[in-house]
This record gives sequence, C-alpha cells and structure tokens, in this order.
Amino acid sequence: METPQRNIAKRKERITYEQAFSLNGKTPPQAVELEEAVLGALMIDQNALNNTIQMLRVEYFYRPEHQLIFKAILTLFEQSKPVDLLTVTQQLMKDGMLEAVGGAIYLSQLTNRVVSAAHIEFHSRIISEKYIQREVIRVCTETLTDAYDDTTDPLDLLDKTERTLMEIDEKNFHTEYHNMQDVLKKAFSQIESAQKSDSSYSGIPTGFVELDRMTAGFQPGTLIILAARPAMGKTAFALTMARNIAIDMKKPIAFFSLEMTAVELVMRLISSESGISGDRLKKGEKLPDADKNQLYARTQALPEAPIYIDDTPQLTIFELRAKCRRLKQQHDIQMVFIDYLQLMQAGGEQSRNGNREQEISLISRQLKALSKELEVPVLALSQLSRAVETRGGTKKPQLSDLRESGAIEQDADIVMFIYRPEYYQIYEDTNGSTLGMADIILAKHRSGETGEVRLKFIKQFAKFENRENYNEFNMASGLSPNTAFDSGGTTVIFDSKMNQDVDADANQENEGMFENQ
Repeated sequence: METPQRNIAKRKERITYEQAFSLNGKTPPQAVELEEAVLGALMIDQNALNNTIQMLRVEYFYRPEHQLIFKAILTLFEQSKPVDLLTVTQQLMKDGMLEAVGGAIYLSQLTNRVVSAAHIEFHSRIISEKYIQREVIRVCTETLTDAYDDTTDPLDLLDKTERTLMEIDEKNFHTEYHNMQDVLKKAFSQIESAQKSDSSYSGIPTGFVELDRMTAGFQPGTLIILAARPAMGKTAFALTMARNIAIDMKKPIAFFSLEMTAVELVMRLISSESGISGDRLKKGEKLPDADKNQLYARTQALPEAPIYIDDTPQLTIFELRAKCRRLKQQHDIQMVFIDYLQLMQAGGEQSRNGNREQEISLISRQLKALSKELEVPVLALSQLSRAVETRGGTKKPQLSDLRESGAIEQDADIVMFIYRPEYYQIYEDTNGSTLGMADIILAKHRSGETGEVRLKFIKQFAKFENRENYNEFNMASGLSPNTAFDSGGTTVIFDSKMNQDVDADANQENEGMFENQ
C-alpha cells in the first residue's frame, strides 16, 4: 500500500511560470529586449558567440520563440558549423520550427537591431539573472502551495525546497577559467606568505608533528577521509585534531556529529583536557577536591574554543552544505569535520531509490565540491568493510577496504587509516612495543608523500598524542622528570597542609560550581 506522501509526489508536478505568476498576480522578471539583442549579436559576430555561449542556456530566455532560436544556434555551434542568419534559418526549417519563431522576417529583424556586440557579455549576465529570479519565484510559489496542503510531509517539503534551491545555485554559478598570470600571482602570494609565516605549514596544522610534516597541514579545498574499523578511535582522533586546531591554533571549526550527541562529544573533550577518565565523570563518582581543582583548571579554555557542534541525526548533504555556508559566513570556519559519512543521506529520490552505493558516491562528490566552494579542508570519517577482519597477517587496512563506494577513494585528496596492532593482539613490531600505540596510515595523498605516523593512544581519555609528548602529560610546566631515584640519595616526603588551609575557600567555591553544573 502506498503512503499518502508517495501519492502526493506522483500527482504533484513542477508548476509552470504561468501558474506561478498567475497565483502571484505579477509580471515575471524578464528582459525581452536584451534577449533580442543577444540573439541578433550571436548571429552576426563569431567572437561574441565564442565568448558567451557557455554563459547561456536555452531556459534562460523568457520567450518560447527565443528559446527555439537559441537552441538552433547551439545545435550549429556544437556541430562546428557556421552561425549566421542563413544557417540559423536553415536549422529552424530543418527542425520544423521556423514558422513558430515568426519566420525568416523575425530573424532578420533581430540582426538588424544590433549595431555592435560589444556589451553582449553584460547583456547575457542580465538574462541569466532574470531567469534565476523567475526560478526562485517559481520554487517558492510551489513550496507555498504545497505548504497549504495538509497531506504534504513538512520534512519532505523542506528537503525538496532546499534541494531545488541548491540546484538553481549549482547549475547557474560557474567559475570561469583562470589565465596563467592571475594564477601565478596567487601561487607566489601563497609562497611569500608561507616564507614570512612563523609556521612551517601552509595549511591547517593538526598538532601532530609528523603528520603535519607529511601533509604541510590540511590544505583549503581538500577532502580528507579518515577511515577505520569500529573501536579504533576515529571520533577520538578527529576530536583531538578539532581541539588542537580550535584551542591551540585559535581557528574556528565545525563538527557535525551524526553518531554522538553534542554533550557526549563535550564530555570527551572534558575528559581529554582534565586527565580524568570519562567513566568517572559519567558514573557520577565523587571526585576529591584535587580532581575538582584539576577539572576546572584544565578546562578553562573550552568555553571560549571556537568549536561549533551540530548533532542533527540523519543529516542530508544539502542540509550540511547550507549549514556550512552559514557557519562560514557567520564564524569564518576554517575546517569541517563529519562523523561519519555512512550515516549521511543524499536526500530526495537518491535516498528513496535504495541504491546505497550511488548515494554514497553523490555524498562524497558533494563533500569535495563543498571543500572547494568554501576553500576549507573537509574531513569525513568513514567505516571500513569487514574484509579487514577476515584478512590474515597484520590486518592493516587498505584502500580497497573503504566501505560502500569506490568513489570515496576517487574523490578524496587524502585517505588516512587508524590501525592499532594491540587491538589484534600484536604487541611488538618493527617499531617496538605497540602497547597504547596507534598508527596513522597515510594511504593516499594527492599532493605529497604517503607513509605511517605512530602516535600514543590514551584510551581512558579518548585522546591521541605525539609520542614524544606523552611522558610530559600531567607534569607542571617547567619541570622535568626526576632521574635521581637510583643515584643512592634519600628521598623524604613531607605532608602538605596547603590544601587544608590556604585553598580551603577555593575548594568550597569549586565544589559549589561543580554542584551547579
């Protein structure tokens, strides 16, 4: 039995301009005189044709006869045939449309009205703008009509409206080609900026020294895929990078979590920053005063961190793009994290047709387009197939293990895997002990080297660290490890009354803050 929503989808068709503007009672945006000027110029000036043909579409023209004339011009151009008054007339005769456009007389009138094609590009741009105005009005009118229909699903209506508006944007705004001189200026400008910068990375550094050395930081316009089997620490690694970028580098980031809630993510950040395990925090274990002081002292930077978390479940790619655009405009985000790709939906018919591989392919292409549009790196987490578990040997992941679509590997600029040998009961390898270690495998790097980076994985805090920094964790700034234990000296420990006296008021205040929160 079909749902009412599917019945509505079957009987509802795209409304026409005539229907839309009859409902509004207003004249559609149009520029008929400019359409005549452009068509006339295309038939008398070959240079004008070459310069503007890619700017125009058949549907841009408001009058039906102008659409037929431009279609004939386009057919001749695509067949590499000359375009002039006579050839266009012949093509329309061949198509059986000459009388429909007003005959050869009207075509002659179009060419006679044009003195020069000097401003044809400007005129073409106005024609395209009028078309976009008409399309926006049509879509909004269609949405308004559907919104009054009680049988319409509101969420489906929102998805459809956002998708159609996005399609208008994608089809009508194209980046023109760049000449070598302009591109070289930008390239040298980046080189000079990198030379003057105190940082040795041209992109967004992650805080992991060896990884940043290999990538030079994540570059704007790149799509990064971070993939692993469940329980390897994908979210922990992404969250650690997000924390390093936002807090240490002071760069705003967006984190879209389709799996965990915003509170769960922040709880992980609190555990990671404070050095108090998440289990103790979640289970409501009574914390001693020293741990409370540590908790508040080490999380002071979190409230001001420019991290924007969105935990909307079943997020569609069109919703994601709209939200990222707003975040870029309002907060100038420098990187986007998505946890994780397989939980996203393409939306609309792509989600309903049941072909998951095609849906994932569309999502990965859209993520790549988003990174280029906003000029920020986009990092998406991804699951790996079970082939990793059935494989013998070390069970290191490979590019062929990416789940559900080969398009992920194709679209990504960087593909990274998380591999923890300890998880597979491999406690020793060529790099030494694997206990508490994780390898970040850079399996694909479109603009640089590939390889492996070994990091320390602190499971109880859901945190990754550079190996050389791990021994400094929980040590006060400026202090070094005590190496005199075996020197024969005597170590005497005295009890301190500092917490009992001097900090009594501070402890009471922290306890009150803890209870309030």
